[in-house]
Amino acid sequence: MFTEAIESILVDQCTPAAIRAIENGGPATTLWSALADAGFLELMAAESAGGAALDLEAVFPICVAFGRHALPVPAAQSIAARVLLRDAPVPAGMITLAAHCRREPDGAVSAANVAFGRSADFVLGNLDGRLLLLEAARAERSPTGVRGSLCATLRWHRDEVAAPMGEHGDELRAFSAALHAAAIAGAMERLFTMTLGYCNDRAQFGKPIGKFQAVQHQLGVMAEHVACAGVAAELAFPAGAKLPPLLAAATAKSRTSASVPLVAATAHALHGAIGVTEEYDLQLYSRRLHEWRMADGSEAWWNRIVGEAMLGASGRSVLQFVREEIL
Repeated sequence: MFTEAIESILVDQCTPAAIRAIENGGPATTLWSALADAGFLELMAAESAGGAALDLEAVFPICVAFGRHALPVPAAQSIAARVLLRDAPVPAGMITLAAHCRREPDGAVSAANVAFGRSADFVLGNLDGRLLLLEAARAERSPTGVRGSLCATLRWHRDEVAAPMGEHGDELRAFSAALHAAAIAGAMERLFTMTLGYCNDRAQFGKPIGKFQAVQHQLGVMAEHVACAGVAAELAFPAGAKLPPLLAAATAKSRTSASVPLVAATAHALHGAIGVTEEYDLQLYSRRLHEWRMADGSEAWWNRIVGEAMLGASGRSVLQFVREEIL
């Protein structure tokens, strides 16, 4: 029910034209208000706080939908913030997550390549396992320089950094990875749908290019990676849980990120020159796939988390480790 309601809003409000306008510096007020005013940011909040008290399994298709529509506001992150902040007051406005903050020698705090760092009102960050809530307006914002990117590196002076709100910053790291995995899975779905449709419509040598065996082979491999990414992302959203398990989130982020280069490259290869033009929507999703792949650490970083845990699982086979710790 919630997924259908959010899909309806996204279809109406999160159009390619709206995404482009926000990327170019336009306000995200209309789109954000449509989600916030409908109460969707409180999906995981407790019923006593006016929320729906949903678990991760119920929220998963919603997070995938955000990726499928290339949502240019941190709705998934703001939903997660309600869980991570526990009983602390949640500020009004757009909240994004920074999984890897760093304390500089002069006492300042910085966070590199923060998702929605250009537009967020607040940043909930992980600093050496401690949770920080920081006002984005008080930070020095440095855009990535990538055209259309909503990411930015933020830096707060020492006197702008409030006291930590808890010692559970590592929960934020896993949650952020899980959200990006779900977003990647959703964007891949859209990319595959667009590519399949184009190959069925585009004719060459008297028939659709999708009828050629070489193209069918590429579509088949692409479909395998899209399906694999969806299954992997779902691992980080178990039933009955409010927080993603670290190893499941690591596996989800690693597996979805690893599929990004192939899926994006295949989509552009089969579209040809039209796929890189600004007026064609394909690049709205492929750009985000590459950005989300690097967010919170690429597959290499998360593979190390899983590998170290597996090496420490003495006396258990790889299959036992996967069944007991990840599935």
